[in-house]
Amino acid sequence: MASSLHQLLKEEGFEKDKLLKNQPDDSTALPIYICHGRKSSEITEHKDEKTVIRNGSSVFSSFKPKSDEPVIDEAAIKAVISILGGYTGRYLKDESYRAMVKDKCTSCLLSRRKAGSDGGIFMNMELGIESIDKLVEDRGNKKELRMKLLRNSIRLLSIVASLNCEKSRNGSTCGVPHSHLSACAQLYLSIVYKLEKNHRLSARHLLQVFCDSAFLARTHLLPDLWDHFFLPHLLHLKVWYHKELEHLSNLGNALKETKMKALSKLYNDQMDMGTAMFAMYYKEWLKIGAKVPPVPTVPLPSSSSYGSSRRRSSESHASVSSINRNLYQTVFGATTEWQSMELDRRIRTSIDICRLEAEENEFKYENYNQNKKKTHRRSSSSHIHNTPKTELWPETQKSGHFRFFSCQSRPKGCLVNGKIDVRNNSMRKLEHLDLPLSDLSKAIATICSSDVLSDCEIAIRVMTKAWLDSHGDSTIEAALTKAPIIEGVLEVLFASNDDAVMELAILILAEFITRSKVNRQIILNSDPQLEIFLKLLKNSSLFLKAAVLLYLLRPKANQMISTEWIPLSLRVLEFGEHLQTLYTIRCSPQVAALYFLDQLLTGFNEDRNLENACQVVSLGGLNLLMRNVEFGGVLERNKAALIISCCIRADGSCRHYVADKLNKAALIELMVGNCKDSNGSVIALLTELLCLNRRTQMMKFLNELLRGWGGLNAMHILLACLHKAQPEERPLVAALLLQLDLLGDPFRCSVYREEAVEVIIETLDCEKCNEKIQQQSAKALTMLGGRFSYMGEATTESWLLKQAGFHENLEDSFQKKEIGDNFLDEGEEEIENWQKKAAIALLNSGNKRFLAALSNSMAKDIPSLARASLVTIAWMSCFMHLAGDKDFQAMASSILTPRLLESSNPNRVLEERVLATFSLQQIRKSSEYIA
Repeated sequence: MASSLHQLLKEEGFEKDKLLKNQPDDSTALPIYICHGRKSSEITEHKDEKTVIRNGSSVFSSFKPKSDEPVIDEAAIKAVISILGGYTGRYLKDESYRAMVKDKCTSCLLSRRKAGSDGGIFMNMELGIESIDKLVEDRGNKKELRMKLLRNSIRLLSIVASLNCEKSRNGSTCGVPHSHLSACAQLYLSIVYKLEKNHRLSARHLLQVFCDSAFLARTHLLPDLWDHFFLPHLLHLKVWYHKELEHLSNLGNALKETKMKALSKLYNDQMDMGTAMFAMYYKEWLKIGAKVPPVPTVPLPSSSSYGSSRRRSSESHASVSSINRNLYQTVFGATTEWQSMELDRRIRTSIDICRLEAEENEFKYENYNQNKKKTHRRSSSSHIHNTPKTELWPETQKSGHFRFFSCQSRPKGCLVNGKIDVRNNSMRKLEHLDLPLSDLSKAIATICSSDVLSDCEIAIRVMTKAWLDSHGDSTIEAALTKAPIIEGVLEVLFASNDDAVMELAILILAEFITRSKVNRQIILNSDPQLEIFLKLLKNSSLFLKAAVLLYLLRPKANQMISTEWIPLSLRVLEFGEHLQTLYTIRCSPQVAALYFLDQLLTGFNEDRNLENACQVVSLGGLNLLMRNVEFGGVLERNKAALIISCCIRADGSCRHYVADKLNKAALIELMVGNCKDSNGSVIALLTELLCLNRRTQMMKFLNELLRGWGGLNAMHILLACLHKAQPEERPLVAALLLQLDLLGDPFRCSVYREEAVEVIIETLDCEKCNEKIQQQSAKALTMLGGRFSYMGEATTESWLLKQAGFHENLEDSFQKKEIGDNFLDEGEEEIENWQKKAAIALLNSGNKRFLAALSNSMAKDIPSLARASLVTIAWMSCFMHLAGDKDFQAMASSILTPRLLESSNPNRVLEERVLATFSLQQIRKSSEYIA
């Protein structure tokens, strides 16, 4: 494959001696784009490596492996386990999903079961499932009981799974193939080990489902997982299959039926084989200490295998690699070398999908959730495919008005500047079509009442043509924007697999939405959980247009509860650079993606928001978001900055990666571009990025920020930002400005320092500031303390407690886990130098007013601000002897001592007493030093 996992991980900054040791090019195939290279210690290892730019990302030049037998890096293994674990994890959280899985396994086993002795196999299966459900539904069971149920489930299911051994693999029990029994048992074993938190073993059992019965797993048990995890490796088979079907569509009926059956069998056999091969491939990955296995090669079948005499120019390159760059680049789009192949699949408008799906699958099960949630028409879509096409309007068809429905109409595609430009022939033909007025009324009647999908698809075409010809005519608009019609169009979107029809439906719905808020609400009410849009966003041809349509609806977070929203939104963000045209509407898909991500990371409760943000980080979203901070409109860039800050709060370790990779000049430019608007998102991001645990990296970041943008002084821009900032933003902007100023001489006054210190003093006034401002003031003081853990949590207080000799007695409330994180000899001198400069600047510029403000905020006893003020006094007292003369020392002592004595009272929290006592000692030492 053209780009290996090694290159992608190296791009993200993995330390090659740790994570990419002995990793060769083209050795691994990871089905998702992953951003794990975030640690500053790892990133700096690659300073001298040459880079090339590809699609806005930096990809490091490859390095030579040291060994012929590479091992799989741990990050890739974790990613695979995480992807697979998402499906088993859903079983534990979602009751409807549990019911669906159980229903699928039951229908699979019982539908073929015949009378006869089963040797207790089915009973073992039922008891095993029952035990698992008890464990899931009652998490409060005693440990001994849970262990008993776990062992019992594993024992019973293992007996069933053992039927797929070499001797009995091809056998059956009561008519049910052993492969089916074993696949179901392996699925539940995966769930058992997920409960036991053995994630690696759980993932291996889930992969074994596809090894035991690939067809059953990919079409019935786990079709979503197969689409996401396996299909990208096998897309060349699907492209080949549909090309062959198109060729066969020109044959006579008798010959066509025979050859189509043979083709369908050949395709399914090859797809099953490829699925099993990749399942075994990833199982090898998950072995402890496993070496990189060889990448499976799944060749295209020969056309002659089913009797085709067609000569194919593509036969010469039929051995297209069965592995894509990774799942991310396949599901989330393709680079240039893959685009020509992907194009054939993306622009399939000529294939009668309804008929082909019935022939492609040997058996079809109705979707459990459809039966539960959808209307009769939507649930009936499972048998729509078996309904033969009828001549809806025979007179019209005879007159040739619907010749553009021919299976032979195909849109043309070309590459423009490396991007795919799809020109839809069906739209062109719509423009030159003359329709009788009676056809529109028939189309409306059909879309509102018919259960025949092919008829409804024709109706979509007729309605779209009428809309195009009307040029906004109010009569046509009134006729088409009725609730039953809009709901009917949505039903077709849900049931159809014809990309051309779905695109027309998207276009006409977009027009309806922009005409009236009522139409928007009809769509949201008809699809409250946006299941139709989830389907559309998974479509490789239409996902960008679908994203724009959904953006026009402005859905809220509570409608986007599926775990699939994050990767689908990142997919749009990755490939939505160019404007999409939906008839009269032009919109950027990236704008839509950022809206979705903003909802997903801020619209739920705190736990769910953090969980979603962590998923963005794990899926590689940081690179995409950082790219969007640099390019695009001001609003979108601000939103990208805000989302990055959410990600950092969720996963503090990624701040080092962002601090190193983010274009600082772009942040300064964005602050300028905001003009009169708030810089809240930029300030929030900068605040997070300055909570770094290594002072050397902090200084590097500040120096890069100081360079400014376009010749403009960064400190002057921040000063202007300070003047127009919202009240709650002012203390943080002041802290940022002061830190930039401290890169210079701390004894030399500047207007920037004076302004910054003045704002900090003002925001410490508890009587004038609200709670939000108080919280931000406390955060500003914490930033000036300069000590943080690797995860970005303040450790100044812990350092002070250690200095006071209290570290040996720290209790859990003092967060012992942080102690020692920041006290390595390496860098300690730099941190002390920073604190010294900060203390001198604050004391000299703020003088009596600053000390009084700190003392007063302690007196008001506002929890967060009072504690932050006490900690600030404590660390500044260590350097107080460097600021001012004897009179200053006396003044400082007179202001601070009474308040510190009050904080030393026995009724105070133990930590406060220690900090206050420590501060008093340091102040006394400073006075003695000056004397």
